[in-house]
Amino acid sequence: MVMNKTSKCGLRSKSFFENGKGKNFARPVIVVRKLTKDLFLGIPTTTTLREDNDYFHKFKYTTYNNEVLNVSALILQVKVFSIKRIMNKIGMINKEDFKVIVEKSKNLFGPT
Repeated sequence: MVMNKTSKCGLRSKSFFENGKGKNFARPVIVVRKLTKDLFLGIPTTTTLREDNDYFHKFKYTTYNNEVLNVSALILQVKVFSIKRIMNKIGMINKEDFKVIVEKSKNLFGPT
């Protein structure tokens, strides 16, 4: 899989997620960074809107089916995913929201 600047902030469905929807329990994940050829750092999202704070970020994105979705990024659940679990690319978030999400995730690892 080739990752470029635009696909870094793409939302992708990951199969077999515990709390996902549909027959495959798919859940959209924000691809934050490619780590190796097999792994990437991702942040799961939810359609249950959460209050904006250090652990959640509300945003809208447009899917490739031109559907506008309101979702929250679950920044506290940042984790490493295998690219084998990616089902498909479903949309893109804007750069401003992506920058905020990355900044909030960096703050999780900084000194308190």
